[in-house]
Amino acid sequence: MKLSILGARVIDPASGLDQVTDLHLEAGKIIAIGAAPSGFSPVESIDAKGLVAAPGLVDLNVALREPGYSRKGSIASETRAAAAGGVTSLCCPPQTKPVLDTSAVAELILDRAREAGNCKVFPIGALSKGLDGEQLAELIALRDAGCVAFGNGLESFRSTRTLCRALEYAATFDLTVIFHSQDHDLAEGGLAHEGPTASFLGLAGIPETAETVALARDLLLVEQSGVRAHFSQLTSARGVALIAQAQARGLPVTADVALYQLILTDEALIDFSSLYHVQPPLRTRADRDGLRAAVKSGVVSAISSHHQPHERDAKLAPFGATEPGISSVELLLPLAMTLVEDGLLDLPTLLARLSSGPAQALRLPAGKLAVGSAADLVLFDPASSTVAGEHWLSRGENCPFIGHSLPANVRYTLVDGRISYQA
Repeated sequence: MKLSILGARVIDPASGLDQVTDLHLEAGKIIAIGAAPSGFSPVESIDAKGLVAAPGLVDLNVALREPGYSRKGSIASETRAAAAGGVTSLCCPPQTKPVLDTSAVAELILDRAREAGNCKVFPIGALSKGLDGEQLAELIALRDAGCVAFGNGLESFRSTRTLCRALEYAATFDLTVIFHSQDHDLAEGGLAHEGPTASFLGLAGIPETAETVALARDLLLVEQSGVRAHFSQLTSARGVALIAQAQARGLPVTADVALYQLILTDEALIDFSSLYHVQPPLRTRADRDGLRAAVKSGVVSAISSHHQPHERDAKLAPFGATEPGISSVELLLPLAMTLVEDGLLDLPTLLARLSSGPAQALRLPAGKLAVGSAADLVLFDPASSTVAGEHWLSRGENCPFIGHSLPANVRYTLVDGRISYQA
């Protein structure tokens, strides 16, 4: 379909474009920025005066819960929620049932994502069979089935030698490995950051060293193996400092942080609300400040939702018996805009961390507005607001931000030039 978007403030962090202009789309591509091509006659036009047009957001961790956990969510429901948050491309982790360690599971996810048509889905394959950390998964078969990277989540490898061999194998084929660095022994049984809040509440703690000890080991293995590595869900100031040192040494490493880690601290647990039960845990104000500084400087190049929808019962037990995770992908853009509202980031930098940064980290064909590229974009009103939860689409309502008024409102999300969400 031929479509023109007229009078928007077009921001493309990848090219540095930031001006009020028009976009012209045809056959799923951007065919012109500015004046329409000769003879171009749009079937439909969107009056975008006062709106911002940006690359569709790229979220590197959205649990779709399918196959295996349909009570928590489905590919259709969670990609629909993602589109409402301005997301056009997302990566789903391998923690499905069965685990995403065979090409059959990858193909099932991709087929159902295409049927839903809400956004583009890029599966993350399991690094080890069954995520048990013992045997390497069939990485090449998974790559050929559509997996863009490989990880083991928070499940540790039983042997550092086995992990090292896995990284060397991945490096041989130029595959990207995703680390969620947390030392299993130091974190075992923990529910919250080890500090005054956890002590006051009587909750078992997870020390900062659970992250930094594992992170230091993983970075050394990356250096030895030469593998492309992405470090996901960093939570501590010392953790991002280690990433900065590794990048300064020239290691091919990138990193992301969960958006809620840039907003919340462990002080949110003071009322024992299970909505704030996440793994890895919320940490201190100093850690949050360190994460924010790393995002601003670009050491952390991607902000992700780390969306984990749960059924209602999963959060109703006493704190320690509840399942960790926050459902937040459909608030990704409005929630991220609080960082602009608070003066932490300017708008182009925020959009870079939500689009071009994550796309470049995992080498995804996304995150830019350029002639000839896919017409994946979001149109939002920065002057209006969103009441979180007013029109909730995710099957998981485990979100502590429901009821909050958040800056900006997503008006349209377009995937391949087709409107996949309209407010």
